[in-house]
Amino acid sequence: MEISDVSTGSEVLVSHANARLTVHGRLLIVERARHGWKQAHIAAAMGVSRRSVQRWIDRFHAEGEAGLHDRSSRPHRCPRQTAADVEAAVLTVRERERRGRDWIAAELGVPARTVSRILTRHGVPRLSQLDPITGQVIRASKTTAVRYERERPGELVHMDVKKLGRIPDGGGWKAHGRASGSIQRDRNTKVGFDYVHSLVDDHSRLAYSEVLPDEKGPTCAAFLSRAIGYFAEHGIPRIERLMTDNAWAYRYSLREICAGHGITQKFIRPHCPWQNGKAERFNRTLQTEWAYRQPFTSNDERSQALAPWLEHYNTGRRHSALAGKPPISRLSPT
Repeated sequence: MEISDVSTGSEVLVSHANARLTVHGRLLIVERARHGWKQAHIAAAMGVSRRSVQRWIDRFHAEGEAGLHDRSSRPHRCPRQTAADVEAAVLTVRERERRGRDWIAAELGVPARTVSRILTRHGVPRLSQLDPITGQVIRASKTTAVRYERERPGELVHMDVKKLGRIPDGGGWKAHGRASGSIQRDRNTKVGFDYVHSLVDDHSRLAYSEVLPDEKGPTCAAFLSRAIGYFAEHGIPRIERLMTDNAWAYRYSLREICAGHGITQKFIRPHCPWQNGKAERFNRTLQTEWAYRQPFTSNDERSQALAPWLEHYNTGRRHSALAGKPPISRLSPT
């Protein structure tokens, strides 16, 4: 069996995990044949077929002991293999844009499965393992198994808050580099945090976000009221259920808003954030494609970039869970 050493690019030959014979077993077949064993007896003793015994004996006579080693299973020619220029284009786009296989496939007109094989063949790590700015591998990936989706828009929406460190005037270390002394400046200068409040529709993935100064009850309630209006303008006139974590602001401060709009509140189990997975996943997308996609020189600059990015997310960005279409494609025209 043939495997590739990603670090060196070389090929390494190892025995198959279920193979009955290793090099030593094949050499034992040859030794027993030399001592006059019949091939049927050798096959029975080794637990292999007579044809296998004959093959290894013939290969030893033709090539010597070197013929008993594993050979590459790679075919001599691959007439349908993806062209080298296409592979190079896939790798270039992945490195430059740091996007998933479906986005790359749509951009280059290559089947998504082909993109996956190209990335795997070249040892390209998953996006979840990469730093969103530098593209360097920073952590291992973790995949969640259970997935679900509501049948209609507004049947269930997810709400959450993402806490982000504010950017000092002039930019932080991401803009100036670690060697410029900006890290020490950031540690000595208390700039505080921004709180990015988000509401995501379970069926269409339509999302609405705002950068707010805190996550207190009145702030959360006011955000929910504006988010309901945004959803109504974009084809979701009614929200039936709202799922959040068990934060005090969500559990006690949203009651009046939810009662006024006929919304049933649902809470995830404590310490189980994956149950609010669509909001958590949207938060990660916010970080990688908006907050940390490029260095910003001020906090206001980053905040102002949210609305254009959100418009792109809802109307133009390909969503892998929606067959490569944007969230607006699942909503009626307004």
